[in-house]
Amino acid sequence: MTQTREFDLTVFGATGYVGKLIAEYLLGAAPADARIALAGRSAAKLALVKEELGPGAKDWALVVADIADQAALDALATRTKVVVTTVGPYLRYGMPMVEACAKAGTHYADLTGEPLFIRDAIDTWHDTAVSTGAKILNSCGYDSVPSDLSVYQLYRRTVADNTGELTDVTLVAAAKGGVSGGTIDSMRALMEAVAQDPSKTKVLTDPYGLTPDPAREPEVGKLSDQALGRASDIHPSLDGWVGTFVMAAHNTRIVRRSNGLLGWVYGKNFRYREVMSAGSSTLAPVIAGAISGASLVGVGALASLSRVSFGRKLLDKVLPAPGTGPSEETRRTGWFSMKTVAHTTSGATYLATFAGTGDPGYQATAVMIGETGLALAFDDLPEIAGVLTPAAAVGDALTARLRAAGMTIEVEPA
Repeated sequence: MTQTREFDLTVFGATGYVGKLIAEYLLGAAPADARIALAGRSAAKLALVKEELGPGAKDWALVVADIADQAALDALATRTKVVVTTVGPYLRYGMPMVEACAKAGTHYADLTGEPLFIRDAIDTWHDTAVSTGAKILNSCGYDSVPSDLSVYQLYRRTVADNTGELTDVTLVAAAKGGVSGGTIDSMRALMEAVAQDPSKTKVLTDPYGLTPDPAREPEVGKLSDQALGRASDIHPSLDGWVGTFVMAAHNTRIVRRSNGLLGWVYGKNFRYREVMSAGSSTLAPVIAGAISGASLVGVGALASLSRVSFGRKLLDKVLPAPGTGPSEETRRTGWFSMKTVAHTTSGATYLATFAGTGDPGYQATAVMIGETGLALAFDDLPEIAGVLTPAAAVGDALTARLRAAGMTIEVEPA
C-alpha cells in the first residue's frame, strides 16, 4: 500500500450508534498524531459527532460518502490507509465498500456476523484484494475476535510447548449486555436472503462454508452448533450447564477459516465448537434447554416471518429499530468471559481465557474493532492479503493491543 494516503484511519458510518462508540474510543486510544477521518452520508450529522467529541477531534477530517455512490466510496478508499465500517446490515449495504477497498489496496475492518456476506466477499473480491495487498477483515468485534484469538493463542502455546496439534476445542461463552436494532436487522437480512434464495442455506449449514479449500479440511465427522449438557463434561473445572450459543454458527466458521488461511496449522484432527453457559443454579438445566430450543425455534420463526409482507411488518413493530442500542448504564455494567478448553495430540490440555468489561456487543466491540483498525494502520503485520480473519491478519498485534487496553487474554495448562 502506498504510504502517501491522506488519512491513517477512517470510520465509515460514524454517525451511527456503534460508529460513535468507535470514534469515542479512538479519541483516547489513537496516537496523538494519527490522521483520523469520520465518514458518512450526512455532512450535518458528521459535524455534530465531531463537535460532541470535543477538542481532541478538532483536526479530524469529515468525508461525505453514501453507500449508494460507488464513485464516492472509491474516492474515499484512495485517501485512507484503513476503513473501519459499521454500515450494515452488510448483506444489504456492505459490498460497495469492500469493492472500493479491495480495488484501492486499502485495509478494511467490519463487524459483520453474516456468513453469506463474507462468502460473497470472498468469491467476488478476495483475488482483487490479494493483487492490491488489501487486508479485508470481517467480524472484528465480539463476533468473532474472542473466539478467533483464543484458538489462535492456544495454537501458539502448543507450538511453544511442543505439545502437538489441537484436537477437540470447546469455547464456553458467558456475557451480560444488551441488544441493538442493528444486530437484529443483520439477522433479518440474513433470513431474508435465505428466503429469497434457499440455495444459500448451504453456506449457513456447512461447517466449512467459509473455508479457503474444503478438500483440505480435516475429516472429523459431523460438526453441530447445537449443544446441551453439563459444563463439567467439557472440563472438570467448569460448573453448571451449557446450551447452544447464538453466535456459534458464525464464530466457528471464522475460526475454521483462520485455520485454513494459516495453512491448517491447528491440526489434521481439529474439531471446534462453542456453547453458552447457563450458570449453575438449580434452574440451570432448564435455562440451558430453553436457550438451545429457542435457538432453533427463533431462527426458524424469523425466517418464516421474513418470507411474507405481514411477517416483515410485524417484525418491524416488535423488534428494536436499526440505529438503536443499549443504554449507557447497560454498556458500562456489561461484561463477557470466554473460556476455551483445548486438547492436543500429546494428551495435554489447555484453558484459554478471554474476558473484558463493558457490554460485549457494543462497548467492548468498539475497543476490538478500534484496535483492529489501529493495528492495520500502524503495526508491522504479516504480508498476507485478501478477505481475511482477525487471527490470520493481525493475530499477534491485536492480542497485544487488547491486553494493553485492559482485556484478559491468557492460556494456561489445565
